[in-house]
Formats: sequence, structure tokens, C-alpha cells
Amino acid sequence: MTETKLRDDICRFGRSLFERGLTPGSSGNISLRLDDGGWLVTPTNASLGFLDPGRISRLDAQGRLTSGDAPTKEIPLHTALYQTRAEARAIVHLHSTHAVALSMLPEIDSKAVLPPMTPYYLMRAGQTALVSYHRPGDPAVVAAIKGLAGRYSSVLLANHGPVVAGETLEAAVFATEELEETAKLYLLLRGLNPRHLSPEQVADLVRVFGISLPEQDGHHH
Repeated sequence: MTETKLRDDICRFGRSLFERGLTPGSSGNISLRLDDGGWLVTPTNASLGFLDPGRISRLDAQGRLTSGDAPTKEIPLHTALYQTRAEARAIVHLHSTHAVALSMLPEIDSKAVLPPMTPYYLMRAGQTALVSYHRPGDPAVVAAIKGLAGRYSSVLLANHGPVVAGETLEAAVFATEELEETAKLYLLLRGLNPRHLSPEQVADLVRVFGISLPEQDGHHH
């Protein structure tokens, strides 16, 4: 895919996310890894609803700005996920309401912030890890994400929002939306004792759709 097309895709998906209220103001950022090892990244203080394809930050493989506006301050976050998820080509980070709300609940499991509620959550997002609170742009978040050792494609930053990697920008966007929808379902059903997918149903999805879940990696009983 040409870089021009990729720039247009970032703007198109960014506008779609913004217009549906999935990330307010100038929050949220998107990055794409290019074949030469460099990246395209949304600029700092840019609203995802009003991106200019010509002003998207272009970084070289060393992370130096080669063209466009100054990049998002969340670069360390993106770098950590790319370094641990070899297959990741795109990352979406939002401040989506229900996912942020979920990240603040006392009962959530840091190894799986959501139970297996729907097939598509597992198929798109897999399982989501919780990373404890760090202020935006804090380099300490890098160590926290590296500590997950690349087992998760979706991560929820406490009191902040989701960060989701995908093999394509579309895959990363769809997984982020699925995470947000599932968080919304969780909050709607909280305290109502809903039926989740059984371990057998999850195992069936894993087998049929080739899903890789963290606890299936080697040490599953």
C-alpha cells in the first residue's frame, strides 16, 4: 500500500472514531509501521476528527521526525507495543468512555479486564491486560508494557484508555471498537449475574478461529 493511501486511511479511520464520540477533543492517537522501519503517527494535540494527511508525523526507524508536525507524546507507548508484538503494524489509542470506566473498577482482573462475553471480543481483541496508572507520556509505561512480553494485543491503561495493536489499521480499529462495546456491555450488566461464554465455548472459538489467548500459550491446565 502506498504511503499516500496509508495517510488517507489514518485520517478516514480517525474521523470515523471521532465522529462517533469514541475519543474526545484532541485525545487519542494512531500509528502505522512502514516497510522501511519508519512510522506514520498522528501529531500531538491533533483531533482525530480533523487530521490533515500531509501533516501526519513521519518518523524514521530511529524515531526521528523526518516530516510533518511534531508527533504525539504517547510515542513511548506505541514503541513498547511494536517492540514486543512483532506482527503489529498499526496501533490505536483512544480515551473511549466505557473502556476508561472499566479500567477504574476495583474488581477487574489485570490479566483479563473482561470476561469472555461475546465471540467477537475474543476474535478481535483476544484478552485485554490492565496496566496500572501512569501519567500520559510517562516513560515508565514502557517497562509496564514490556512486562506483558507481547502476549496481549490489547492493553487498558488505568484511568486513561485502551491501546490496541493490529496487523492492519482496520484490524486495530475494529479490535478497539470491540473492546469499547464489550466494556459497555459489562457496565450495563454489572451486578446482574449475566451468562458468559463457558470454557468449552471459548475453547471452541480458539480452535475454529485460531485465536491466540495469553493463558493458552504453553501453561494452560
